[in-house]
Amino acid sequence: MDTKKLRQKILDLAIHGKLVPQDPNDEPASVLLERIRAEKERLISEGKIKRSRKTLNTTDTHHYEQDVPFEVPQGWVWCKLDDLAFYKKGPFGSSLTKSMFVLKGDNTYKVYEQKNAIQKNEKLGTYYISKEKYQELIAFAIQPFDIIVSCAGTIGETFVLPQEPMEGIINQALMLVRLYNRDIEKFYLLYFDYILKEEAYKESKGTAIKNIPPFDVLKNFYIPLPPFSEQQRIVAEIERWFALIDTIKQGKVELQTAIKQTKSKILDLAIHGKLVPQDPNDEPAIELVRRINPKAQITCDNGHSRKLPQSWTWVKGKNIFAPMKSTKPTNEKFQYIDIDSIDNKRQIISEVKTIKTVNAPSRANRYTQKNDVVFSMVRPYLRNIAKVTNDNCIASTGFYVCSSIPQILHPDYCYYLMISDNVVNGLNQFMKGDNSPSINKGHIDEWLFPLPPLAEQQRIVQKIEKMFFILDDIQNALEV
Repeated sequence: MDTKKLRQKILDLAIHGKLVPQDPNDEPASVLLERIRAEKERLISEGKIKRSRKTLNTTDTHHYEQDVPFEVPQGWVWCKLDDLAFYKKGPFGSSLTKSMFVLKGDNTYKVYEQKNAIQKNEKLGTYYISKEKYQELIAFAIQPFDIIVSCAGTIGETFVLPQEPMEGIINQALMLVRLYNRDIEKFYLLYFDYILKEEAYKESKGTAIKNIPPFDVLKNFYIPLPPFSEQQRIVAEIERWFALIDTIKQGKVELQTAIKQTKSKILDLAIHGKLVPQDPNDEPAIELVRRINPKAQITCDNGHSRKLPQSWTWVKGKNIFAPMKSTKPTNEKFQYIDIDSIDNKRQIISEVKTIKTVNAPSRANRYTQKNDVVFSMVRPYLRNIAKVTNDNCIASTGFYVCSSIPQILHPDYCYYLMISDNVVNGLNQFMKGDNSPSINKGHIDEWLFPLPPLAEQQRIVQKIEKMFFILDDIQNALEV
């Protein structure tokens, strides 16, 4: 379930008047809008705000019937943002610079920053200006219950200041919104936060960093205004739905965590002989190893007390992995696997790079074949581990190439073995270095791996794949 899309759909229904039923007994929004306009006119006559040069009279939908984005229910009214609030962007860059900031004192005033809006906390920040500077920039002063809006980078984040905020001004990265009637605050913020933000991105100038649109664009954004009583019903319904979505989202996160933990437990059971039953007719693992290498050292344990089934054995990496091959590319181009090729969340190779031979790293590389497993020796805790899906690739020297000796080690069992917590966490203990802690080839060569009979390895792989298929199916359903 895509909770973000679900939220957007609920808000879309709300804005179109389809989330809650209309009540013909509600006072029409046109009456509310007239009261808001009257308050705006009072502020203009008292000189507290200036009349916009592009202000349009808006009393009902008929003013906009040729331009409105969609039809609204009876009792609603189309207006523009300029009809509902006073807007002020922060002072021009050179009007307020860090050189003007002073230490907090008895006669200093706070400079509100973008993080106050983004983190919904008016107390954050350490920038202050003197009383003289405050008087000079008084036009940018905040008032109780003003809405501050982030205007650059993370745009459209809003925060309503408390009843007794610290006196101060907004900086260049903020916009101040002062509603003419605070009764509409919750509905206005819903519209601004979730609907206007999308429009702002469309209208914004710039590429890498988006900005709130110019005032002549912003103030003329349309907003469908419901009757006040319906606004209250809409807000209550949205809050109810969003609380449910938050619960679903938290449950989704918990389920994803449980899936990850379940997979880890399955692998743990698998490599300790507890996932499938043993078959006494299987050729013991120790015989597999000795047939290939009679001199192979068979040891009992890696220092822990967990024991393996009778037909299993502990065996060093150098006795189950074929020696790594170094090769120099002979073609004009070759396929290359490095750390960036690995998706360490899914532990797959997301991209095999094709590079020119002349650009090959100066150090020797490791030759890989399909079904080999590459295990990162640099910061192994990041789990840059994956099964190779192409033939004739070259891996960077940061990898140990686990190429299974087929008479001893099933390649899929090798993969599940190498991604298991038992192996990854066990090898992490050998890491050295500060910036890029790593292990070396010898650590994997000498590490003791739990090896089942070859037939049991096949049964283990089949069982893991069956169980992982079910878990992956659930995981995919969560992401839809």
